[in-house]
Amino acid sequence: MLAPGVDELSGGDPQFEVLENARLKAQAVVGSDRLVIACDTDVVLDGKALGKPKGEVEAREYLDRIAGREHVVLSGLVVLEGGEERSGLESTAVVFKQLSEAEKERYVAFGEWRGRSGGYAIQTLGSTLVERVEGSISNVIGLPVGLLAELAPGLFDRD
Repeated sequence: MLAPGVDELSGGDPQFEVLENARLKAQAVVGSDRLVIACDTDVVLDGKALGKPKGEVEAREYLDRIAGREHVVLSGLVVLEGGEERSGLESTAVVFKQLSEAEKERYVAFGEWRGRSGGYAIQTLGSTLVERVEGSISNVIGLPVGLLAELAPGLFDRD
């Protein structure tokens, strides 16, 4: 697994950005005959991508903004194989419960928000913040497996 360092797009249309950022990541490792899978995920609130909080203050601001509300987790996925590119988008609605000040403080202090789009990770302590998920949970975790199976169906074949 490679983590290509690319300058990601931000500040524009979230659907375009996640797909283009995934494409940039995929193209950064092209040059071999290997299968390349690249994904970019962001949290979208009120039509704008939040990105990753830059520090504790911003992480807390994110929690204040999304508590008790629905947001969308949006992923762009690009598969390069044999010179062919296949791509797609996955969108999942997530509703956060109302959060007490103590819950927000505990989550920020835990530090799980670091490096996470939207400032949370649903697969661990962040699951305590969520009221419900409508759609792909794997997308919220960071890799939309159902979409990956559509774009690279042979990937899951057992020989």
